[in-house]
Amino acid sequence: MALLEHFFFLAFTSQILAEHSEYLKWDGGWLMNRSTRLLEEKHCTVERRGASLTYAEFIQQYAFLRPVIIQGLTDNSEFQALCTKERLLEEYGEHLVRLSTANTYSYQKVNVRFREYVEHLLKPQDQDCLGSDTLYFFGDNNFTEWGPLFEKYSAPPFQIPGTSKAYSFGIAGSGTGVPFHWHGPGFSEVIFGRKRWFLYPPEKTPEFNPNRTTLSWLMETYPLLLDVDRPLECTIHPGEVLYFPDHWWHATLNLDTSVFISTFLG
Repeated sequence: MALLEHFFFLAFTSQILAEHSEYLKWDGGWLMNRSTRLLEEKHCTVERRGASLTYAEFIQQYAFLRPVIIQGLTDNSEFQALCTKERLLEEYGEHLVRLSTANTYSYQKVNVRFREYVEHLLKPQDQDCLGSDTLYFFGDNNFTEWGPLFEKYSAPPFQIPGTSKAYSFGIAGSGTGVPFHWHGPGFSEVIFGRKRWFLYPPEKTPEFNPNRTTLSWLMETYPLLLDVDRPLECTIHPGEVLYFPDHWWHATLNLDTSVFISTFLG
C-alpha cells in the first residue's frame, strides 16, 4: 500500500512540475499571481477588432471617438522573446531604472538597479497599500540603454495626423496599476500577463481617490456603481493592443505580473 501511495505521489509531482514548466514557458519566467480576487471582467465592453481593420476605419470609427482593442495588428514575437525575465536580467540587470509612485497627481521618483526591482520590489500589491507607497516601473526609460530593445518592437501602424510616437515600457506586479488619469491618445500592448482597463469619456469624470490604488477602487467603489455609472472595461492579453483616444479617463490593473509597452501619440 505504501509503495502504491509513493507511486501516485511521484506521478502527481511529475505532473505538477510539467505544468509548472509549461507555465513558466508561457509567461516568460515572470511569476504570475493567480489570485481569485483578481478576475477579468464578466463582460468586456470595449469593442474588439481583428487585423483586417483598415486605417480608414480606425480614423473614422475610433481615433477621436472611442477605445478599441485590435488583435493580430503586429507580430511582436521577437520582442516578446527578448522580454523574458532571464533575457532582461541578463541584458539590463545592473542598469539603473527610475520608478514612480502610482498615484494620480504626484509622482515620487526613485532610482534602483533593474535587478533589485525585479528580485525585491516586483511583488503582488495589497489592497490597503496607498498609491504613494507603490513603486512602479513604467515610462521613465533610458532610451540610450534600452534603445536596442525598443528597436525590436513593432508599434501599431496607425498614426493620428499631426502626432509623433513615444514609447513607455513597463513591468509591474499583480495587483498594481495606475489610478484614473488622462492624457493624449495612445496604444497599449501586453507582452506577458494580463492587464485590466477601466475607461470613461472626457465628459464623465470618475469617482475616485487619487492616492488610492486601482485595486482598492475595484474592491471598494466599483461594486457600488450603478450600471449607468460603470466604465467601459476589458482585459487585454499578449498580442492584443488597446487604443484610447485623447483625454479619455483610464485606470489599469495588472492581474498578473505583467510586461507591457505603450505607444503615446503626442
